[in-house]
Amino acid sequence: MKIITWNINGFRSALNKNAFDWIVVFEPDIICLQEVKVKPQQLNCQSIDVLKKYLKYWNPALRPGYSGVATFSKIQPYFVQKGMQDRKYSGEGRILMTKYSNMILLNVYFPNGKRDQSRLEYKLGFYSTLLDYCDFLHSKGEKIIICGDFNTAHNDIDLRNPKLNRKTSGFLPEERLWLEKYLEHGFIDIYREKNPEKVQYTWWTYRNEARSRNIGWRLDMFYISSNLLNYINSVEICEDIYGSDHCPVCLEITNEVLV
Repeated sequence: MKIITWNINGFRSALNKNAFDWIVVFEPDIICLQEVKVKPQQLNCQSIDVLKKYLKYWNPALRPGYSGVATFSKIQPYFVQKGMQDRKYSGEGRILMTKYSNMILLNVYFPNGKRDQSRLEYKLGFYSTLLDYCDFLHSKGEKIIICGDFNTAHNDIDLRNPKLNRKTSGFLPEERLWLEKYLEHGFIDIYREKNPEKVQYTWWTYRNEARSRNIGWRLDMFYISSNLLNYINSVEICEDIYGSDHCPVCLEITNEVLV
């Protein structure tokens, strides 16, 4: 089973760039999109050939043209939930949970702290609230996959210029500490687990030809519950896929997790 996570930076923009054509060849079973920036009623997804095989679930932001996540699945989930119980984090369309027989998939678009750090407190609170929720799910024995745009690079290896970005939101010590806490609470950064020394990125600014120069950050990730480790076949950063300032990341997991 293949699960894709991708911050597409605008669903309609990605469509106009034919960004979804690769799905026909790649054939993912589940597609988790972030920053869709659109509400489903603004689209006719049934007319989009590559998505006709998928069940479609949306959690758009209340604010038009902003944030939002969507999950497309060939597998019928047992349960779907939008957002978290804390209303403070429910209006921006940042979380969509799909529960399968033996796995919970959280499609998450973590907040950006902004260069002026004006949203830093909100971002850190979001990390905290989500981790509390995951702790609750773990206490019930659930297997969890968090995928999406974490909006934070964890270590120096995860961005091209770590020294220049020590005081930049996305690489601040307090942000990185929260990623560490997730690892301490039973999660594994599966890409880094499989590739401890490999340097790859998933986001490049549109400025100064950053992508062609590979001046990027690894912001898009799969964090899996440690009890899922033996079910993982591979994880791949698809840096050759265009259509956004981010690229997709693909997790291949054995079908046994659904049994």
